[in-house]
Amino acid sequence: MTRTYRIVLDGIGREYLCAETQNALRGMEALGGRGIPVGCRRGGCGVCKVEVLSGTYCAGIMSRSQISEEDERCNCVLACRIYPTSDLRLKVVGRMARSVEALKREAAQRD
Repeated sequence: MTRTYRIVLDGIGREYLCAETQNALRGMEALGGRGIPVGCRRGGCGVCKVEVLSGTYCAGIMSRSQISEEDERCNCVLACRIYPTSDLRLKVVGRMARSVEALKREAAQRD
């Protein structure tokens, strides 16, 4: 049986469910549609850089040109290469942060 975990995007009040067999980026894509930029989906481009603020995950291989060993030790990883093993709280950083901020503004205007 596949487990499902809640993933919260810190600072924008958005959350989604993610199966343990699904990388964290997949759910983000479904959330924002056009608002979430996506690159290679294989850990090489760095577009989906996030900081894991809480929770646990299993990580796949990420390009060292995008995520250094120090980044990884500080829980700064690529959403396309992490699979939740508990609920997660993520902070979007890097190139994706601007798009997530735009989603936050759009949500505020709707409310």
